[in-house]
Amino acid sequence: VQLQAYGGGLVQARGSLRLSCAASGRTFSSYVMGWFRQAPGKEREFVASMMRSGRSAAYADSVKGRFTISRDNAKNTVYLQMNSLKPEDTAIYYCAARQLAQAMGVQMYDYWGHGTLVTVSS
Repeated sequence: VQLQAYGGGLVQARGSLRLSCAASGRTFSSYVMGWFRQAPGKEREFVASMMRSGRSAAYADSVKGRFTISRDNAKNTVYLQMNSLKPEDTAIYYCAARQLAQAMGVQMYDYWGHGTLVTVSS
């Protein structure tokens, strides 16, 4: 599967942004989808993931209550709605896919898209 994330940009603190990730192929619904981010000088970290059916999601503590992951299997797209953004959310955001159970580890995902930059100004 090929992934392409988009929707990043510059936003002020406390603002909102929605990221999208479009996937190629006919088997999108068979993949667990995840969002990760990497800030300058830091390691890539887990943000959120969603099961194949869209019924279950997991979030990093740092974004819980502010970010929402969702997916539309008919459109082969996964979304990340980001509200109440903070300067520390500034990072390149990546979407990723794997075919087994939901997971949070970077190394657990097999397919990665190019990232999209989110910059939150104070």
